[in-house]
Amino acid sequence: MDLNRKNMQKIAVLILFTVLLLVGLQKLNYLVAGLRMVLHLIMPFIVGGAIAFVLNVPMRAIERELFPRRRHGRVNPLYRMRRVLSLVLTLLLVAALVCVLILMVVPEMARSFVTMKGYITAFSTEVVDYVNQLAKDYPDIFLEIQHTLADWSKMDWKEIWQTIWGFLASGNVLGNTFHVASSIIGSVANFTIGLVFAVYLLLQKEKLSGQFKRILYSFIPENSADRFLEVCRLSADTFSSFISGQCLEACILGLMFFIAMALLRMPYALVVSVLIAVTSLVPIFGAFIGCAVGAFLILIVSPWKALGFLVLFLVLQQVEGNLVYPHVVGGAVGLPSIWVLVAVTLGASTMGVIGMIINIPLFSIAYALLRDAVHKRLAQRQIDRSKLK
Repeated sequence: MDLNRKNMQKIAVLILFTVLLLVGLQKLNYLVAGLRMVLHLIMPFIVGGAIAFVLNVPMRAIERELFPRRRHGRVNPLYRMRRVLSLVLTLLLVAALVCVLILMVVPEMARSFVTMKGYITAFSTEVVDYVNQLAKDYPDIFLEIQHTLADWSKMDWKEIWQTIWGFLASGNVLGNTFHVASSIIGSVANFTIGLVFAVYLLLQKEKLSGQFKRILYSFIPENSADRFLEVCRLSADTFSSFISGQCLEACILGLMFFIAMALLRMPYALVVSVLIAVTSLVPIFGAFIGCAVGAFLILIVSPWKALGFLVLFLVLQQVEGNLVYPHVVGGAVGLPSIWVLVAVTLGASTMGVIGMIINIPLFSIAYALLRDAVHKRLAQRQIDRSKLK
């Protein structure tokens, strides 16, 4: 091996990488703690990037359709303000959808709780009458119960309360409560900072993209930079198609539930259908959340109809999960149906809800890159096509 300047640099980099790897393995706990600290610091910006990416899908469509450069052969006077107007309209659209969902679901939930309160009052009256009748029929049993209650009344409840309070104040419960409260506050703060960061990203996305490309081409060889940007474009297109396909699938599922519930004369058809459509944005398993709320609403009206709704949900969920979802979302991201099911299953078992959401586009990207690599290698090796069938 010729020990010229270039080879010496490669050897130095290899030695440095080996040393860092050994130190990292020996101090793995410090490395994990450092990675967690870095992740905690950049989490608002990760959240902001995710928000910006999702909002960019409808914002780009609004900007293209409502604010073109020319309209009816004339220069559009709103073209220069297209970015700000598109962003404002997108935020208003998302806020309107959230408000509509809240205004549809929350009043019905409150009305159901009020109805349940009436049912509980009537049920408690029936229970009291039933207990009184049992007391008349079985006086010996209730005499023993009265003696037991008398023994309970002699207990030192003040001491019991002090023991319970000492347990609560020992640090475990209060510490866990403080941890949960701080986590909630931190999540709200991350979301707020991320939303502001997302607004800045969306307003200056072309400028930031140009700056990133200049830095990339300054420090990385041109061929590697071209390949990296190609993978980034593929990833962006795949995730955008996934979001569009997921929204289309949610609308299809909500429409299926509305038609079926209307034909079966089930109550809350519109509310439950909208709720299931929104919660089904989480792949495969998200609709079960809407099912639980819908079953509760219908249960107040009629237990038998609630049971029928559960049966209907299981049937439509099987149709949607095995037929509609793999074809709609898989077709949108260019991933075969069987690999959509594999991606969702692996994502759920490894990263939970987040894994279910991001695994499908990640699998699609890997599938597209592997497919292109296989085609290129087969073309280079000139394999007979009859052997590939």
